[in-house]
Amino acid sequence: MVEEVLGRLSQQYGPFSWKPRLEPVAELVTTILSQNTSDTNAARAFQGLIDRFGSLVEVTSARTEDIELSIKVGGLASQKAVYIKGALDRIIQYQGNLSLDFLRDFSLEEAKSWLTSIPGVGKKTAAVTLCFAFGMPAMAVDTHVYRVTKRLGVIKEKTTIDRAHDLLEQMVSPEKIYSLHVCLITHGRQTCKALRPLCSSCTLADICPIGKTQNIKSHTET
Repeated sequence: MVEEVLGRLSQQYGPFSWKPRLEPVAELVTTILSQNTSDTNAARAFQGLIDRFGSLVEVTSARTEDIELSIKVGGLASQKAVYIKGALDRIIQYQGNLSLDFLRDFSLEEAKSWLTSIPGVGKKTAAVTLCFAFGMPAMAVDTHVYRVTKRLGVIKEKTTIDRAHDLLEQMVSPEKIYSLHVCLITHGRQTCKALRPLCSSCTLADICPIGKTQNIKSHTET
């Protein structure tokens, strides 16, 4: 089913080919900032960080309180400031400089394990960093991916979001993971919305339990 979903969504929204979005450390920091907020707010918070300190290298010697002030627009600033400072310190402690390029030599599982050993870096944050910065086949599951795949029945309703990362990653070949991630996010934002899904215009309606129900209901009412 996942292959069918990917094929249809790629035809509608894609195709999507991987290209690096940010350099790896910036990707990690931005993804930490995106936790429990929108990508727009995360980008604004990251820009606030750079405007205040000039570079991420300078952030490493900053006080947590000052980091917090610079990222307030992203929400949960006190918590995220601690996570960001801790992550940058961990990288320097391990690598000797502010670079995550050493992860290129790791296997996918080793890279995930290293990143998730950092406080504040969970499966989603690690997967986004590895997928978007390195092109590794790590499946990131955000709220859109989680919602769409549950509605489709690709994963069970009671599946946790952490478990969904592992399950979805196993359902397609590695070279298709990036495209699947972007297709599902795009579909979640544009069509399979949280409150009012547009089932009548959904390209997946005939293979989606909820889509079928909604369309039958719509026809009955008319």
